[in-house]
Amino acid sequence: MTSTETIESNSPEVVEQSTAAPVRVPTYKHPLAIRWFHWINFPVLFLMVWSGLMIYWANRVFTIHLFGLSIGPLFPDSWYSPHAPSWWPAFLTATGQDDSGNSYRAMWSLDQRLAEGMGWHFLFAWVFAINGFLYVLYLALSGAWRKLLPKPAALQESIQVVLHDLKLRKQPLPVRKYNAAQQIAYTAVIFMGLLMLLTGVAIYKPSEQSWLTQLLGGYTVARFIHFWTTMALLAFFGVHILQVAKTGWNNFRAMVSGWEWVTPAEKDELEAQS
Repeated sequence: MTSTETIESNSPEVVEQSTAAPVRVPTYKHPLAIRWFHWINFPVLFLMVWSGLMIYWANRVFTIHLFGLSIGPLFPDSWYSPHAPSWWPAFLTATGQDDSGNSYRAMWSLDQRLAEGMGWHFLFAWVFAINGFLYVLYLALSGAWRKLLPKPAALQESIQVVLHDLKLRKQPLPVRKYNAAQQIAYTAVIFMGLLMLLTGVAIYKPSEQSWLTQLLGGYTVARFIHFWTTMALLAFFGVHILQVAKTGWNNFRAMVSGWEWVTPAEKDELEAQS
């Protein structure tokens, strides 16, 4: 190789070409309807948990047990009305009361609000139910369920997805709109939402809807299912946020605008599956 060829091969243009990021093109990932259902459900679920905690305060039946010893209620009084530190903004400050009736600055106050909690909870339950029904109806009529419903090998494939996320698998995952783990999780969330609604009706109207309450195993069992299904949904919610943060802005943008930027090869693969 001549000296001229050596210089040209090390020129900035050549280096820039070799280290440049791969070309990406836009592909339409999430239709407007899916985005609406998603962003309506986000605050509604938060408000239902918020109001549900007000209801739960009146009869906290679940306690924490460790090695046969009862440690205390799952949500103690200090959680419902925690003391506010000095730096806590005044506009967020609530007024709490201790056992002696003395007032103090609290970060929030969810105790002594049973009636308010029930009113908000049942209001947003209607929004949650209608939004969920329209979402399932859209999946059925649009054919979008075909990409969401887990395949027979989804469980085995989802293990590979988890290993990939934990950096224990180096091979890239197949290019799909939803991977196997997402298919299982998103389908399970639909059934969890339905179970929350059914058990919610059963414990709200145990006499009027006695057939439903008995079908679910009675009031105590229905309440147990309702509570822990909510906890499972919150766990999914937390993992979902972590996964979005992990995948970055491109994935988040797709749920806002509908468009995701992928490589040409990935776009061809996605279009071949549609």
